[in-house]
Amino acid sequence: MTDIILLSDPRVAATHVTDNGEPLVDAREFAALRVDTRKTDHDGSYAHLRADVLRRLLLAQEALPAGIRLLMVEGFRPPALQRRYFDEYAATLRTAHPDAGPDRIRELASAYISPPEVAPHVSGGAVDLTLCTEDGAELSLGTEVNATPEESEGGCRTAALNVGSRARANRAAMGRAMAAAGFVNYPTEWWHWSYGDRYWALLTQAPAAKYGPASLRPTTA
Repeated sequence: MTDIILLSDPRVAATHVTDNGEPLVDAREFAALRVDTRKTDHDGSYAHLRADVLRRLLLAQEALPAGIRLLMVEGFRPPALQRRYFDEYAATLRTAHPDAGPDRIRELASAYISPPEVAPHVSGGAVDLTLCTEDGAELSLGTEVNATPEESEGGCRTAALNVGSRARANRAAMGRAMAAAGFVNYPTEWWHWSYGDRYWALLTQAPAAKYGPASLRPTTA
């Protein structure tokens, strides 16, 4: 089995970015896609994705078995929020691993939350997802979305074996649909998929990432 490439890997940061200027689009405007409210924020950032990412997400949903739908939990994440999430989790790891140096803490943290400078969510190219029925009832995928490695005993890893057979089957169904639409998964988090960001470019050997850091508000010269 190949080793997992973490987001802290220097190869991710070294991946070239040529942002194509694609806008962020509000997924809540598309009735075909269910958007959960657990990550609701003041400006609706969580519900936004780059336009082609959203298009591909709708294609992935069409590839799912009958009666199953994607449930979008979080898309775009502002850089300041990403930094706060990373710093808070790193602080808990420093307490749990007092002998670990800064590089090791960064590596451990990146198995759950990306370093801000390479974060897929900041680009608008990443989305956290689970599955639900047509009427919105969530299916079992083994752990909660955003479960840490510690609280899930590693069950948050996409290929984890310490989850039930039904959860593994549901993860596989989502994986087939998302991969067919061009997404790549972050293997430490079954719910995290991305397209066009640095991690996607590295794994697919694309010449460059399509998306750098995004913003809901257009910048002015």
